[in-house]
Amino acid sequence: MRAVTISGDGPTAKLTTSQVEPDEPGEGEILVDVASSGVNRADLLQRAGLYPPPPGAPAWPGLEISGTVARLGAGVSDRRVGDEVVALLDGGGYAEQVVVRASQTLPRPDGVDLVDAAALPEAVCTAWTNLVDTARLQADETLLVLGGSGGVGSMAVQLGHALGARVVATAGGPERAARCRELGADVVVDHRTEDVVDAVRAATDGRGADVVLDVLGGGGLGDNVRALAPGGRLVVIGLQQGRTGELDLARLMAKRALVTGTLLRSRSPQEKAAIVEAVGEHVWPLVAAGRVRPVVHARLPFDEADRALGMLESGEAFGKVLLLP
Repeated sequence: MRAVTISGDGPTAKLTTSQVEPDEPGEGEILVDVASSGVNRADLLQRAGLYPPPPGAPAWPGLEISGTVARLGAGVSDRRVGDEVVALLDGGGYAEQVVVRASQTLPRPDGVDLVDAAALPEAVCTAWTNLVDTARLQADETLLVLGGSGGVGSMAVQLGHALGARVVATAGGPERAARCRELGADVVVDHRTEDVVDAVRAATDGRGADVVLDVLGGGGLGDNVRALAPGGRLVVIGLQQGRTGELDLARLMAKRALVTGTLLRSRSPQEKAAIVEAVGEHVWPLVAAGRVRPVVHARLPFDEADRALGMLESGEAFGKVLLLP
């Protein structure tokens, strides 16, 4: 089968379409014919050699797909050959076929095209588990989404709005700001021209945000703590501005605030299955009702995988970029 593999090392590494041997589904697994693969920032890191796949995962990138069930492994009873599904993967999604644990799949949600459905699994699972399980976001609280135009950010804006929170999002430029408002953001801060902390305080009568979902990492740590309300929760899910930063502990203590960081890919199969199950129960009805939707910037063929990653790296993409076999 065809897969998009990594050629070279470090900053000069490229993605190349290659022939690889497909896997066979084992106990509790299914084989899926891929309709579409979602592109994520983790794939950029993997291409550069900075984020190796976990043991047992294919060597090529790809953390989410949509497609049709082609074969069942032993013990699988809740999927059938021919079912249209989406899947959260440990890796290997840039391929014509993938093997995945059935517990990490969900039926294609009603009202969403099978190709575009690949934009959902990684973004929805990441946003849901961090907003609900980790941050314990409540209705009527204020959520600050750093990077509201990104793949996870655009989903977090929609979920925060659906959960009844007041959503403040950052975006670069008036056009992207307008699109964030369309997704449910109550306030959008243009990070190119406005001070984010001042804007958050102005939008909350000086109180700050109850939850900050942060993709910046070390470079944004100080400002994000400043933006927190008393009792606030800062959840770091990205490192776009580095992996280290200074933390004013006195400020953190005075606010009785929490700072935590999470990854999805390195979690156990049991944890991932629980997150996928919760998404199916709580988010899939929102998708079917049109209250949450995939946000797709571009759909490109496998041969243009490097261009797809470039759209994320440059900040061009609004929402998700998809690769089609």
